[in-house]
Amino acid sequence: MSKKIIEEDLKNIISTDLPWEEFKDSTVLISGASGFLPAYMVDTLMYLNKIRGLNIEVIGLVRNKEKALSRFANYQNRKDFRLLVQDVCSPIDCTDNIDYIIHAASQASPKYYGSDPVGTLSANILGTHNLLTLACKNSLKSFLFFSSCEVYGQVVYSQIPTKEDRYGYLDPLHLRSCYAESKRMGETMCLSWFSQYGLPTKIVRPFHTYGFGMSLNDGRVYADFVADILSNRDIHIKSDGMATRAFCYIADATMGFFTVLLNGENGQAYNVGNDLCEISIMDLANRLTTLFPDKKLNVVKDCPANDSGYLKSNVSRSCPDITKIATLGWQPKTSIEDGFRRTVLSFL
Repeated sequence: MSKKIIEEDLKNIISTDLPWEEFKDSTVLISGASGFLPAYMVDTLMYLNKIRGLNIEVIGLVRNKEKALSRFANYQNRKDFRLLVQDVCSPIDCTDNIDYIIHAASQASPKYYGSDPVGTLSANILGTHNLLTLACKNSLKSFLFFSSCEVYGQVVYSQIPTKEDRYGYLDPLHLRSCYAESKRMGETMCLSWFSQYGLPTKIVRPFHTYGFGMSLNDGRVYADFVADILSNRDIHIKSDGMATRAFCYIADATMGFFTVLLNGENGQAYNVGNDLCEISIMDLANRLTTLFPDKKLNVVKDCPANDSGYLKSNVSRSCPDITKIATLGWQPKTSIEDGFRRTVLSFL
């Protein structure tokens, strides 16, 4: 089932009206390649080679070789894909002529913010520095930095949906800020390298993306819900369920990432999210139970879990304004129901 859904997603992605031919005979380095979001970009590039014969060489920079070999098992005998195993926080050991760099290596799960704040911020700052340094050694066509909607902090209600130039309160002395503050700095570094060295840097800010390949034990509520459904157990909510989030399906988000990489303006940031799929956590739980009525699952409200490593967000509502990326021709297409149905089925 997962193979069928992934192939359908990839067909939809490459059917997007983008200048895919610009990738022909190019080399693309993707940091954090086996992570949830960048892995679908790897899949897309490999699919372009298979369907359109673009002869793209994909270099996946990864820290965990075993995880990467598992995620990319289908590509191990292909000459157009190889792994570069090292920590992105160390100088990048790559002498290839690189055309595109996608920097997505980051600890995105909140469970790491409390247990490994130094590791969390290092990939976003030291890793960004190392990849920008590598980029300057090449005649780069485009550099894409994966930031986050977390950079907005706690914006006032009147600024939601949130435009790219609206920011709220973020406490630098709150441990959870190790992620958002370092993403902010990563963005500033990209802008600085563009301004001083003319490096063609672009930034995406993903909003609550879900789909095949996401970790079901990373602590985020929608991953917990999918894990509950797959285990045929009631969906458990450990809050009042009133916080709202705008959820974006992985195939839609991947189209957005490539749209910015290929068509985005240098030195600019773009929201990538689905503003039409903003929903409360409680409503999401209820909808998911109705998607699979044969399982006869209920929604159960629990006491908050005692997990000292997981630092919860104080943001009660998060929704992007996607007007800016829409001018590049991108719009998300997948509904909550269809996206989460495909997600659950993809894990079977």
